[in-house]
Amino acid sequence: MEKQTRRTFLATAAALTATASGFSLSAQEPKSMESKNKKMLAHHVFFWLKNRDSKEDLNKLIEGLRTLEKIESVRSIHIGVPASTEIRPVVDATYSASELIFFDDVAGQDIYQVHPIHKKFVENYSHLWEKVIVYDSIDI
Repeated sequence: MEKQTRRTFLATAAALTATASGFSLSAQEPKSMESKNKKMLAHHVFFWLKNRDSKEDLNKLIEGLRTLEKIESVRSIHIGVPASTEIRPVVDATYSASELIFFDDVAGQDIYQVHPIHKKFVENYSHLWEKVIVYDSIDI
């Protein structure tokens, strides 16, 4: 049995954590032909509330965002508000809330867009926001 160094321990721990999270470390684990053709899509949406100072409106929006995790093509979701990080010219913290959703591929995001839960979210909560910006990116 080979001696486990700190480096091999950390590499193994990172690989196990990534695998448990549903992610693949390409340098550690070869991808199958099917997964090479699929490119994970990240869907990041930023919301600006009409009533920016309303905690009630923010809580309602977050309540609605949480319903989206029930859509079967959603692999992972992060819902957040601006962090109290250093103010820098490149940081835009003017939004009220955001969601970051990961899909297996573009087809998964397409399913999400027409899903009844997503449509109901837009119908029930769109009156709360004045602006929405979406950034979609795909693995390279």
